[in-house]
Amino acid sequence: MDLGQAITTALGYEARVHRVYQEAVDAAETDIARRVFTTLRDEELGHLKFLRERLAEWERTGKLTQAELETVLAPKAAIEAGANELRERLVSSGRPGSNSEVELLRRALAVERETSAFYQQMVATLDHEGKALFERFVEIEGGHLAIVQAEIDCVTGSGFWFDTAEFSLEKF
Repeated sequence: MDLGQAITTALGYEARVHRVYQEAVDAAETDIARRVFTTLRDEELGHLKFLRERLAEWERTGKLTQAELETVLAPKAAIEAGANELRERLVSSGRPGSNSEVELLRRALAVERETSAFYQQMVATLDHEGKALFERFVEIEGGHLAIVQAEIDCVTGSGFWFDTAEFSLEKF
């Protein structure tokens, strides 16, 4: 796969992820879920714009200039604080996340995993220009995976937080 094909394929992945988040925004039952999905949807929209610009440059010149891929996401500490707030509200209300919100999160996790795997494959197989383009996507999409998984863990009360057990069976 050449770089132009890789960018075109990446556009397809990003469009799919964007659609999943837009559907999630439309179907979310709580303001908190809607904010999370909106943030991730907007992030994916930025990825689409960035990739379209890179593809146009590639088609025009056969080269890519280094361009910084921005992120709308807050630092990890702010994300964790927001997820803690969500957990506290759900616990105090006695209401876990609804089945529909959990299903939306699981759909998002599945498409994020597929997209991340594609970017990892591109980093492993493309030349320097391609690696440089897609390495940042690997980093950002990894963050998306962590956010979505943390939200799932939070609303389902799985006992995990960012893949870390919140309890130990050794105590029992």
